[in-house]
Amino acid sequence: MSGDPELRVSKIRNGTVIDHVPGGRALTVLAILGIDGSAGETVSVGMNVPSETLGRKDILKIEGRELSQAEVDVISLIAPDATINIVREYDVVEKNRVVRPDRVVGVIDCPNANCITAGEEPVDSEFLVLGEGEGVRCVYCDTIIDEELSAHVGGE
Repeated sequence: MSGDPELRVSKIRNGTVIDHVPGGRALTVLAILGIDGSAGETVSVGMNVPSETLGRKDILKIEGRELSQAEVDVISLIAPDATINIVREYDVVEKNRVVRPDRVVGVIDCPNANCITAGEEPVDSEFLVLGEGEGVRCVYCDTIIDEELSAHVGGE
């Protein structure tokens, strides 16, 4: 057989393709998006696919869903080189690189039970984004989340 080996995954009609996710982080991205398969979503996941730039990468194809900016912001924290491709009628109509925001509001739950965002008053969580690999810091109580960020997603 001649030529380069190819990865063949069927195209999606409408939805989102998340590419250039660091190898092994696809399941974390799915957790951030709240996708566990129980709602019947059609999702294709390629993990540890060879990549010239990353060495190995993950890629996700999510049928029937376009991501919110808040979701993209959180994904940028664990996959700073990811691209988000919006697909409509089998064509990529929009392709964007994620951009790490300075702040993430209303998406990450503060794990500090004494934080004002955990109280009964409706206060949206707000986190400052620290340097790459350093996590995020709550603006109200200074709690830092630097590991298992996906376990704290859900604020919206």
